[in-house]
Amino acid sequence: MIATCLIRSFYKRAVLASRKEAQGGLSQTSTIQVNPIFPAKLQPAIVHPISPSSPSSSKKTMRYRKNARRIKGKKQLIQPDPPLIHHKTKQSYEVFLVLDIEGTCKPGTDFNYPNEIIEFPVSVLQWTDRTEDGRADTLEVIDEFRSFVRPTWRPTLSAFCTELTGITQEQVDVAPCFSEVLVKLEAFLVKNGLIEEGTGKRLKRFCWCSDGPWDIRDFFVKQCFISQVQMPEWIQGDILDVRSTVLQWMYSESASASKVPATHIHGSKRPSLNISAQLRVLGLPAFEGRQHSGIDVSMKSSHLPIPIFCLRGDITDSDTRNIAKIVTELARRGVRLLPNTAIYPGRRWRWMGKNGQVLEDGLP
Repeated sequence: MIATCLIRSFYKRAVLASRKEAQGGLSQTSTIQVNPIFPAKLQPAIVHPISPSSPSSSKKTMRYRKNARRIKGKKQLIQPDPPLIHHKTKQSYEVFLVLDIEGTCKPGTDFNYPNEIIEFPVSVLQWTDRTEDGRADTLEVIDEFRSFVRPTWRPTLSAFCTELTGITQEQVDVAPCFSEVLVKLEAFLVKNGLIEEGTGKRLKRFCWCSDGPWDIRDFFVKQCFISQVQMPEWIQGDILDVRSTVLQWMYSESASASKVPATHIHGSKRPSLNISAQLRVLGLPAFEGRQHSGIDVSMKSSHLPIPIFCLRGDITDSDTRNIAKIVTELARRGVRLLPNTAIYPGRRWRWMGKNGQVLEDGLP
């Protein structure tokens, strides 16, 4: 019992001496020694002093232990939003032929009047990115055909017609007649690989486009009757009325935004949009060139030669070019360009007599 007490007493004194030595106390002068006969398991643990110049390791240790006790879950990676994929619209036609015919007119008359074609412009639009399955959204003008036409039934233009179209009497007097222009136009289509030479058979699937249905449905049918020319097969068929297509797109966009069927917007009667209004609706620049003119030739003198077949660069923007911009923008917006009106080669008006004769009694 006495030995045990002595051992405990020596052990406590040794521990206290070790702590004082660690704290820089009287450890150097202390003569207390631990009896080496004690077992190793009874040796006091030596606590190493903390250097005042080093960062606090205790805080690090606590921080480490705290983090070590934290239950780590699965890392949740923030996935970026998937890129918006633009799906091109499947287009049935390979080429679009935009035309805007100008004809003779008198004040107070309508489309029942026997208008004669005095200007025949055509712009050829072709896809630049059409895939094998027919998807595309980019159209480009690849060629243009433009010609004045000499009228035969009423060869003298009215002042109203000249003021409206900007076409002068001198220009039409030196122009070829309609049948000759038709031959030139056919050669133009052959050159662009659209029809077969001689037969007129279509080599590509193309669609005629115009602002409203009147140019081919009315002007062309009337002129073929007056000139006694059979309507070529390459111009027969359905026509894309650009004005109607823009209206349909505009109301479908409004219906989509308001979640109301397009037929219920602004009633059943829809306003008509001229070329300038169509450009505004689509957010395009304002009309460029002279309206009601397919050629819009800038001349300083009427004595200059009159261009009959105009190449690109000889003319400024006109109705046809502005319509081509509208068609191109519709394609870019993903509108499927399809025919929406038809042409009737056998259509007849009251003033139509026999062998191209215009009956005065049948005039409106």
